[in-house]
Amino acid sequence: MYPIEQIRGAFPILHTQVHKHPLIYLDNAATTQKPQCVLDAIQEAYSTSNANVHRGVHYLSQRATDLHEGARRRVARFIHAPSDEEVIFTRGATEAINLVAFCFGEAFVRSGDEIVISTMEHHANIVPWQMLCQRKGAQLRVVRVNESGELDLDHYASLLSERTKIVAISHASNVLGTINPVKQIIAQAHERGIPVLLDGAQAIAHSRVDVQELDVDFYAFSSHKIYGPTGIGVLYGKRELLEAMPPYMGGGEMIAKVTFEHTTYNVLPFKYEAGTPDYIGTYALSRALDFVEEIGLEAIAQHEAELLSYASGRLLSEFEGSYILGQAEHKSAIMSFGIGEIHPFDLGTLLDQLGVAIRTGHHCAEPLLDRYGHTAIARASWGMYNTREEVDRFFDALHRVVGML
Repeated sequence: MYPIEQIRGAFPILHTQVHKHPLIYLDNAATTQKPQCVLDAIQEAYSTSNANVHRGVHYLSQRATDLHEGARRRVARFIHAPSDEEVIFTRGATEAINLVAFCFGEAFVRSGDEIVISTMEHHANIVPWQMLCQRKGAQLRVVRVNESGELDLDHYASLLSERTKIVAISHASNVLGTINPVKQIIAQAHERGIPVLLDGAQAIAHSRVDVQELDVDFYAFSSHKIYGPTGIGVLYGKRELLEAMPPYMGGGEMIAKVTFEHTTYNVLPFKYEAGTPDYIGTYALSRALDFVEEIGLEAIAQHEAELLSYASGRLLSEFEGSYILGQAEHKSAIMSFGIGEIHPFDLGTLLDQLGVAIRTGHHCAEPLLDRYGHTAIARASWGMYNTREEVDRFFDALHRVVGML
């Protein structure tokens, strides 16, 4: 049986009162809440192991280094990376994607080349590639999305050519919830020798990720989407590509030797980790991964899918004029919705007065919303700690709000 009470008991913030109502947190696609073990890890690391990593010979520095590099090994196991040297710590998925766009672009992209992305991408997987195209005189090619919120795979195949240098696709959409057939997408690109980056921000907490099974070239995700601290992210990259690319930033740690005439760069992964890392955050991330695996990603995904199905059925049956963006066969726990002509901002504002936290706006996916004729939409998204009772209270609040509006 799914241990929901045990799980909820591990998250102190879930006991918060909002405007004299119990908090119902349905904004997990934006960020997840943190279990006590993650909060304790931050306190523990600052209290017992706070010293700069890697270069110190004293006890605290060596302890901090052990925790930091232990976290790297933990991430490598979590995503089944061939080596922890292929795991690079960044500030988040956004920086991880920017790192690849800049460094891969410098090494491999020239004028006239093409980059393939899709209509459903988050701005973080659009703008860095636009910037690359502007720098290099390359062209962005965009895969269409059908009415159900699924990629047009025939269109995708037609865009791949000898000019395509890289494909950058979301593993799961932050608006539609669509879980893309990424293994097929990667295989089709690899048939033409094209590397693939997956934006895993919305997938990492909801499904098992095995970078070797996927054979993906780059995989990016953020700690705060999987119950870890903010300000930490991960880029996995295949060794041969990481070694062929120039570094992203210059400074301490990423060097082997510096003279005024010439600098040689450090080995992987340090080549891409200039400056003092957030060694506190990486340790806390490792504790978050432990927590998730203790519960089991498969159990979490099943629990969330049941909540999504229940909520989606209630919305469409109980509210005239209601609609859901994204009806893909395979979805993560995201319900982007509208009710008639009610503005999503009004929905979100009034729901907040009743203790219900949802997200409203364009969700950093303006081209996707434009494709469906919207400028903004409401989004409820579920996490491991949400309950069926919370869904019922969400709908009680929604009925009150819609009646008012």
